[in-house]
Amino acid sequence: MSPTATPSPAPAAVAAAPKPPPSGTGAKRSLMSSLMEATALLRSSSFKEDSYVASALPASDLRALADLRALLSTHPDPISIWGVPLNPAPPQGGEGAPAPAAAADERADVVLLKFLRARDFRVRDAHAMLLRCAAWRAEFRADAVLDEDLGFKDLEGVVAYMHGWDREGHPVCYNAYGVFKDRDMYDRVFGDGERLARFLRWRVQVMERGVRALHLRPGGVNAIIQVTDLKDMPKRELRAASNQILSLFQDNYPEMVARKVFINVPWYFSVLFSMISPFLTERTKSKFVIAREGNVAETLFKFIRPELVPVQYGGLSRAGDLENGPPKPASEFTIKGGEKVFLEIDGIEAGATITWDLVVGGWELEYGAEYVPAAEDSYTLCVERTRKVPAAADEPVHNAFTAREAGKMVLSIDNSGSRKRKVAAYRYFVRKPSA
Repeated sequence: MSPTATPSPAPAAVAAAPKPPPSGTGAKRSLMSSLMEATALLRSSSFKEDSYVASALPASDLRALADLRALLSTHPDPISIWGVPLNPAPPQGGEGAPAPAAAADERADVVLLKFLRARDFRVRDAHAMLLRCAAWRAEFRADAVLDEDLGFKDLEGVVAYMHGWDREGHPVCYNAYGVFKDRDMYDRVFGDGERLARFLRWRVQVMERGVRALHLRPGGVNAIIQVTDLKDMPKRELRAASNQILSLFQDNYPEMVARKVFINVPWYFSVLFSMISPFLTERTKSKFVIAREGNVAETLFKFIRPELVPVQYGGLSRAGDLENGPPKPASEFTIKGGEKVFLEIDGIEAGATITWDLVVGGWELEYGAEYVPAAEDSYTLCVERTRKVPAAADEPVHNAFTAREAGKMVLSIDNSGSRKRKVAAYRYFVRKPSA
């Protein structure tokens, strides 16, 4: 499939010289294969996120919602979670004044439905969970955590961080604990109870940033995407911290995650899964998506546009790219096994500078770039000598070229030596010559 080019300044043409991929060989089914097949069903178009629009809810859910509102209305003190008042006081007007038929803030029903769904619409269980959450937030001072400096600046953008959004507008939270394989780093963060408590508070701070990015309104974006990188994760050492984080989030941030995407999943994932499974609800486990090492970019691109996926996971987004607003969209395409693709960017004026980014999931192919002048008597210029890009490449291609004469840039991606289909994306910017 050929990519659709970015519209300015001129469309890029794509030429492919396909070769039939070699026939594959059979392989035994493994536990990992079964998990991959199961999660593929969850990635299909039939997967549908829960609605918070009243007209889309069954009558039984609406009754449970009304019952939970009624229970909350009996509390003399105001209850507020994530800045949403859940039991607004009745209007002033003296004794006997009618109570409002619904919460004054339309976000209240969204919050209440999250607690109801976490408890399978058992109203009293949801009510008890909500009260425990409100008490925890008051004791933990969760509303103030966003303004605190907890001393983990070196973990920002590395261990847990919000970055961009998925194709449906959900904020994305990335988690990677591989840095803690270093014993000194582990001891500095988890060395004693006080340090662990501070880390948990910092992790809540990251979660609160994600919640702040939500609409919490019917029909809006009401959950985040969590991407967890299992590469080099010291599972034994982090067991206590992982269990506390899971328990804390499950108890106090119900239904806040639309999907949980696990990437760089090692062979022992089945062991890890069995370890954390008792701490997860069936609803949580139903949202899992699994990607083994080498399949990360392909999996993430299904949910997140390439220009919003961090470079370390096969995308085009670098730290700080989103500070000035949404990035320029990238064009996406696939390269079949045994295929060579040429990206042609036409309409470049003399004196113009073209800058391009290119990324291929899993790489392990050859890449090169040349400039072809429009004049017939001019010579083609080698901009980047053809080279093998290894699978371990952790940065996208990024280069710039100033044209001395009008012509086109041609990027070549040669996947002839591989049987595997690969996802890819590119974008370009052209700065016209100054007057």
